Amino acid sequence: MRQMRAPRSLFAKALALAACAALVAQPVVAQSILRDAETEELLNDMTAPLVEASELEPGNVELVLINDGSINAFVAGGQAIYVHAGLINAAETANEVQGVLAHELGHITAGHVVRFNERTKAANGISILSLLIGVGAALAGAGDAAIGAIMAGQQAALGSFLAFNRDQEASTDLAGARYLSGAGISGRGMLKFFERLRNYEIRRGYSQSDDAAYMRTHPLSGDRIQTLRNLLEEDPAWDAPDDPALQERFLRAKAKLYGFLAEPRRTLTYFPPSDTSIPARYARAYAYHKDARVDLALAETDALLAVEPDNPYFLELKGQVLLESGRPMEALVPLRRATELTRAHPLIAGIFGHALIATENEANYPEAERVLRAAVSRDRYNPFAWYQLGVVYAARGDIPRARLASAEQLVMNRRYPEALQNAQAAEASLPYGSPDWIRAQDVALEARAELERLRDRR
Repeated sequence: MRQMRAPRSLFAKALALAACAALVAQPVVAQSILRDAETEELLNDMTAPLVEASELEPGNVELVLINDGSINAFVAGGQAIYVHAGLINAAETANEVQGVLAHELGHITAGHVVRFNERTKAANGISILSLLIGVGAALAGAGDAAIGAIMAGQQAALGSFLAFNRDQEASTDLAGARYLSGAGISGRGMLKFFERLRNYEIRRGYSQSDDAAYMRTHPLSGDRIQTLRNLLEEDPAWDAPDDPALQERFLRAKAKLYGFLAEPRRTLTYFPPSDTSIPARYARAYAYHKDARVDLALAETDALLAVEPDNPYFLELKGQVLLESGRPMEALVPLRRATELTRAHPLIAGIFGHALIATENEANYPEAERVLRAAVSRDRYNPFAWYQLGVVYAARGDIPRARLASAEQLVMNRRYPEALQNAQAAEASLPYGSPDWIRAQDVALEARAELERLRDRR
């Protein structure tokens, strides 16, 4: 928070009010993204039947996990659903999360992101009109009338915007219920999650009155429950049992996420050593690893592998603990096996490539290059793998491709000037017309376009 000097004139006050109104509808986009092969596979499998029921193209909907502790999910352009870590932590079942995902798919099919932008422009139009009326009144000497016109305009703009959002959310709830029904998935989880939200609102002191609903972006959770209950309870899928395999995968991913994000002390309190379930061991392994208690972390991963020796995610975890504890040679065996079992999943292959490089044995570099090139060919948006690939190229003296790999990594990290410089240097030295030469041009164009966009915004 910073202290701002009070505006000296009525016109300055009017501009300040208009600026405040413009800030209301701006989304937060600065959260970090969490990448995990197991969790991403789970989210994709949970969403697949819902995508089919919504008649969207399979494979076109992207699930992105956000490192944010709030209970939320949202759609922000294209066909990508952003899921907060806090939502995973708050849900008790995979079915609850599927209810939220069905709701978000409703936003995609209804084109609400486009309509959100249109509505934001409309609200800003009301604000600007009231500002002009207020400035006219101020110039005529009617100061009180000016302030009244501006404030009334801001209230009208905000009320219009919020009412539009509430209507969208209500219609999307119904769309989500249809997709759950079409997929043969019970709506119990959707209702349960809304009940959980209502209890959360009450604990936080949010009023459940109709008057309070006016200043909300979403309908009151109690209203949503009442609207959906009869619809969902009458659906043939209401009594459909939860998928036990999906639920077990959810509990593992949830515990893994908790262990990765929470303070080790909190994790060990929530999952005490007396709990020998797989989710508890998973969470403790991450907690011990974060606390640099390597022997205990490895003991938990070995206990997991004793139950499921070919689980690629348990193997990945053991390899990660060994690698990050300065034992890259020992990490190669579990990471190589995990890479084989997942058919070179890009995230796991990226860690394996890193381990090969970390051995500092040049004999391992050719394998590292093969693994990392396979990883980035399947997932170009993997800055970690690009960085490691650049290390391999630099070690063998292939500076043009090392620069190209650096450009790929830099453009994803929004370091556009450096990305442009590296891409241009790579293009100048790579064989004319080769795939890498063409790619260097593409990265340079992307970096240049982003720089121009940032300049235009200023």
